[in-house]
Amino acid sequence: MRPWLSIVMPVLDEGAVLPAALQALALWRGAGAELIVVDGGSSDDSLRYAQEGADLVLLAPRGRAAQMNAGAAQARGHWLLFLHADTRLPEQGLAALSRLGPQALWGRFEVRIDDPDPMLAVVSRMMNFRSRWTGMATGDQAMFVRRQVFTQVGGFPDMALMEDLALSRKLKSLAPPVCLQPAVLTSPRRWRTHGIWRTIGLMWRLRAAYFLGADPDDLARQYGYRPRGR
Repeated sequence: MRPWLSIVMPVLDEGAVLPAALQALALWRGAGAELIVVDGGSSDDSLRYAQEGADLVLLAPRGRAAQMNAGAAQARGHWLLFLHADTRLPEQGLAALSRLGPQALWGRFEVRIDDPDPMLAVVSRMMNFRSRWTGMATGDQAMFVRRQVFTQVGGFPDMALMEDLALSRKLKSLAPPVCLQPAVLTSPRRWRTHGIWRTIGLMWRLRAAYFLGADPDDLARQYGYRPRGR
């Protein structure tokens, strides 16, 4: 049977979190979703774990946009859901997504950072408020889109960073995003590794620069990514 949903997970050296991430999706796969893991050239055990726990494993050039586009190209589901390896989908989200009517073209989940720190709870609320206010979605929020609509807008632009915002812009021109609850849980590792305030400041600065026309490759280097071939 053709799956109703394809979950596309881009990974790069995610061996530390991938087994738990794949196990957490057992309920979704049991309900008819397919799981596609797209590896961008991991040097750890990510590829082996993916082969043990996914329906389809692909190799693609490094970069979330390229990896997610590669997964979407092989997906068979009516819906595509793009999921980071360190983000967990809520069990109740399965029913919420399956009940969406034909007027829903794309959307995202509310997000909560999986950490008891009160400051990170504030960050979660800020992220959700920003998305509601702007009509934009980010990768941490488990973006989903009808496969035909994703193809119609040309998928993710081939960018080193901000590919989620660029896709949101294109989708927003067709319809406002649907917001589903309960929230996905996303890892606090970025905030814990670099510091909460430093990470908040960096992300706001990079987003502002992107909307003002900065080169995504330059922004990626500031964020800590090295664009392909650079």
